[in-house]
Amino acid sequence: MRKLKNDELNRLDISEFKATKKIPLVVVLDNIRSLNNIGSVFRTSDAFVIEKIYLCGITATPPSKDIHKTALGATETVAWEYVEETLEVVKSLQKNGYIVASIEQAENATMLENFPISKSEKYAIVMGNEVKGVQQEVVSSSNHCIEIPQFGTKHSLNISVTTGIVLWKFLEKLKL
Repeated sequence: MRKLKNDELNRLDISEFKATKKIPLVVVLDNIRSLNNIGSVFRTSDAFVIEKIYLCGITATPPSKDIHKTALGATETVAWEYVEETLEVVKSLQKNGYIVASIEQAENATMLENFPISKSEKYAIVMGNEVKGVQQEVVSSSNHCIEIPQFGTKHSLNISVTTGIVLWKFLEKLKL
């Protein structure tokens, strides 16, 4: 077995990425503090060809050296928009036919492996602040709450890790 070189990976260039069909999934970042986490979400969103990222509240926006460090150019490929109020984005997405799911530990949350994902629907996932999680008013306004099962001693996963796990699960079901 031989590791592949970058030029053997057949990746899309920026214009090809922008023209390619995206999976019907939007990521909403609710007050993310870490620029490295933001960059990582961009990079994972590029890998899984999601529609768009909404950056809300205190979430920093490109251009930023620290976001770029982990995004590795994905801020140039993945569509994004800054909106101050996360709740405004959630209500707008719902109005436009998206099923909004906060990724949070909450009463009656659906475990990720049990969440029904249909190719005929459009989805948005809300990822919360590294300390406080998704704002309660956003959780309350979401159509669903999804939780990733955990079996160790820690109460949560890093937001970039969580995003990667959730996006992969959605990609599996919504694959083009």
